[in-house]
Amino acid sequence: MSSQAVSNPSIDSKATGKEIYEHKDIESAHSHSSSSLRRASQKQLCLIVRYKWLRLLLCNLYEVILGTKLSFLFPLVPLAILANRLRLGNVWVFLISLLGLAPLAERLGFITEQIAFYTGPTVGGLLNATCGNATEMLIAVFALYHGKTNVVKYSLMGSVLSNLLLVLGTSLLCGGLANMKKEQRFNKVVSGINSSLLMMASLCLMLPLALQRSNMAYSEAAVSTLKLSRVSSIIMLVAYAAYLFFQLKTHRQLFEEGQETEEEENEEEPSIGLISSIVWLCALTVVISLLSQYIVETIEDVAESWEISVNFISIILLPIVGNAAEHASAVLFALKNKLDISLAVAMGSATQIAMFVIPFITVLAWMMGKPMDLDFHILETVSLFATVLITAYILQDGTSNYMKGLVLLLCYLVIATCFLLLQTPLTKGHPHQTVVSCDSNNSHAC
Repeated sequence: MSSQAVSNPSIDSKATGKEIYEHKDIESAHSHSSSSLRRASQKQLCLIVRYKWLRLLLCNLYEVILGTKLSFLFPLVPLAILANRLRLGNVWVFLISLLGLAPLAERLGFITEQIAFYTGPTVGGLLNATCGNATEMLIAVFALYHGKTNVVKYSLMGSVLSNLLLVLGTSLLCGGLANMKKEQRFNKVVSGINSSLLMMASLCLMLPLALQRSNMAYSEAAVSTLKLSRVSSIIMLVAYAAYLFFQLKTHRQLFEEGQETEEEENEEEPSIGLISSIVWLCALTVVISLLSQYIVETIEDVAESWEISVNFISIILLPIVGNAAEHASAVLFALKNKLDISLAVAMGSATQIAMFVIPFITVLAWMMGKPMDLDFHILETVSLFATVLITAYILQDGTSNYMKGLVLLLCYLVIATCFLLLQTPLTKGHPHQTVVSCDSNNSHAC
């Protein structure tokens, strides 16, 4: 987006007597991610249209559809729907839907940012927290609806691993190589706060795993694990709510340090109006939901066709595509020696998934009568704990170089290889997995 303000005929909701809130108050990891992939505005081309309603429609279409560097992937969205209708094969439906999600996820972040212009820092921050990882959340909801709890766990776990190792690792590596003669520094207080929350999430995932494998009777341990998971999820949601209050209210200055220069260079006005933004938010959510359903329905057939485990597809492939926009923006900011923003993108998203999305889905499963717990199995939990530990250790001194990024990337490569070699078909369950059914005999567990 151009730094110069442009006249905006598409603002269909005028703020009478009220000023639009300053954008710096509602900057988040996802708004940074969206802005870095945005194209320069060419809205002057829309102004020559005679009719106001048509001019409004064209300006909205240009900003939302063509206003991103990922716009070339938008044709894959109708193509995925067509492939599903014509039954061209589950593999093709899966691949096209997966790639089609990339621009949709990036545009959803852009729309959320536009709404935040009008709602202020508090509501804008809450909206970013809710919609920031909407793609992962929708895939998890559909997988949960179809009873594929392992897909839910693997995809969310993979998103955390991808953000901490792949996205952050690539950012530190590229930033270090591009700024060899400069000392790259970042706010270690903010990274320390995120690391502590991620350590808490690791603890909440490790305890159900330990309880499941305790000396209790097998069925009793399963029921106790389910109850512990639900209590832990509620506590995690409370902790994340406190984190949002800490970030948006009491200690907002900590999260704004290091981003003032970027904000000064990108003084922006809203590109589309409030009503238009809400309509686009609903439309994008519907389309993302549709493609997410295609992915969930075809993932097992794809794993069987490619002769790889569902673990690898869910933990490695899905997050790589889902985090494509964040990955690109984090690297771009690191190349400009703006590591505070890169860390906000990578660690902010990982913290959001670990402390908000995972416990939210667990509570949602509880409400739906689905027995989903926080036992993510041994290999997955160990991978997460090791990832959080090594990331916290690397970021503890507030400095960066390309070697730190290389270490994170190599760790991700080792984990990816491990899950590639793991042959655990989803239909046969996971080793050491206990399934608690919600029938009349076990109604107290659900």
